[in-house]
Amino acid sequence: MPDDFNMLGGSTHTLKENAETLVAATRETGLEVSADKTKYMVMPRDQNAGRIHSVRTDNSTFERVEDFKYLGTTLTNQSYLMEEIKSRLRSGNAFYHSVQNRLSSRLLTKNLKIKIYRTLILPVVLYGCENLALTLQEERKLRMFENMVLRTIFGPRKDEVTGDWRRLYNEELNDLYSSPNFVRVIKSRRMRWAGYVARMGEERVVYRVLVGKPEGRRQLGIPRRRWADNIRMDLQEVGYGYMDWIGLTPNRDMWWTLVGSVMNLRVP
Repeated sequence: MPDDFNMLGGSTHTLKENAETLVAATRETGLEVSADKTKYMVMPRDQNAGRIHSVRTDNSTFERVEDFKYLGTTLTNQSYLMEEIKSRLRSGNAFYHSVQNRLSSRLLTKNLKIKIYRTLILPVVLYGCENLALTLQEERKLRMFENMVLRTIFGPRKDEVTGDWRRLYNEELNDLYSSPNFVRVIKSRRMRWAGYVARMGEERVVYRVLVGKPEGRRQLGIPRRRWADNIRMDLQEVGYGYMDWIGLTPNRDMWWTLVGSVMNLRVP
């Protein structure tokens, strides 16, 4: 079976029935479901609901987990992004330390170091970033990592007053690194993907997921920031937060102008 197969169910009973149907269908075609690689996750409001820790079919047992990686993204039973951000930063750190000597070397030009950074490190951290609904804390963690890499590239600066060497301030890094930072790239890619989905129309499932409203009542507490909330906040930064953003997407030229404005906006 391919590792990226996904199956949903409204209850453990429904999931078990679907799993049995899948196992039977694969046997007819000569395939086999790997019990070691197949996991399931429960995402109720009450995590103690359904204390069963595994699902059994005829000859297989599927383990219940609290998180798993699907198409390169870590999904958790609480739908928190912090674990995914930590995973991306760990991977980015691994690539950073593998080329740290080159990034700090005086034998390489600054432009070449930036190319190494944008080729080897940036794609690892920003993979699939179009789907991330980031909080300010998560954005701050991404900026801290990027600033660490940029300080290695540009090195320290000699203070004109004291004569001591010091590390570069964030504002100085922004001036030296003329390209958009992590957060601006994520915002622009997210808006680009939002425009693409909004133009799909109601016949596409991904569009119905975008505009759909979940049934039932949400749990008490401050509402989590949704993906669409990020889009509205990004547009608000360029003066379009008061408008129906889905209604703006059919005008491709205008939407691409907004995408560029969001990417190139200089903020502290």
